[in-house]
Amino acid sequence: MAAIGILGAGGRMGQTLVALIADSKVHTLAAAVVHPDSALLGGDAGVMVGHDALDVAITEDAAAAATRADVLIDFTLPDALEGNLNAALSAQTPLVIGTTGIGSVGLAAIDRASQQIPLVYAANYSSGMTLMLRLSRFAAAALDADYDVEVLEAHHRHKRDAPSGSAKALGEQVAAGRDVNLADKAVYAREGLTGERGVGEIGFQTLRGGDIVGEHTVMFAGEGERIELTHRASSRETFARGALRAAHWLADQPAGRYDMEDVLGLRG
Repeated sequence: MAAIGILGAGGRMGQTLVALIADSKVHTLAAAVVHPDSALLGGDAGVMVGHDALDVAITEDAAAAATRADVLIDFTLPDALEGNLNAALSAQTPLVIGTTGIGSVGLAAIDRASQQIPLVYAANYSSGMTLMLRLSRFAAAALDADYDVEVLEAHHRHKRDAPSGSAKALGEQVAAGRDVNLADKAVYAREGLTGERGVGEIGFQTLRGGDIVGEHTVMFAGEGERIELTHRASSRETFARGALRAAHWLADQPAGRYDMEDVLGLRG
């Protein structure tokens, strides 16, 4: 039975994870960490999610959480990444990172940390999205640049980053399938007299509204036909269960950076 520490326990994903662990027969909650300014500090993690008390106090101490947990799961914000990585490194605790919006500096820090501890980093922890990433790369490799590619994504009004990490990951897979650099082909906004669409462009469209959990479509538009790959999540539990699956798998791995294809055994 793995003891899991949740970093960002007060957020939407964090609370979903705590609730799943509270009802789990294979995981226990080792720690629940929130922002230092959170009104949840000092409360019981189980009570926070409408469960019986779990005797796990909500704290702000990621370092202490790392010493108590077999694996940490991080769903915080990019500015908390450095501290969370340091906590995991100090305790040599495996770390699953679900935080989105991480820039190049943060990604480099993840790479450095993975030389010392096992670490899973994925833009999306659902099994369906993991498969869609692979299918997008396959389709991009099979269809030439005459097929225009657009990546469309929709999320709830509270999401802070755009395009989503999953949308960017889909774009990266399309670019890899075409053997091009996404930075050279990505178009993130169109307005006014933009002229004709450039050959080989990979466009991104972002929607925000309501309580949409997450929807992603990769469209390949050719002459006389259009192919669309779509993934729709109807519950955050999809992502939370995937993150727990990743944590369970990661506990027995050597140091290194992994993703959900590794967790699901899709490599090779």
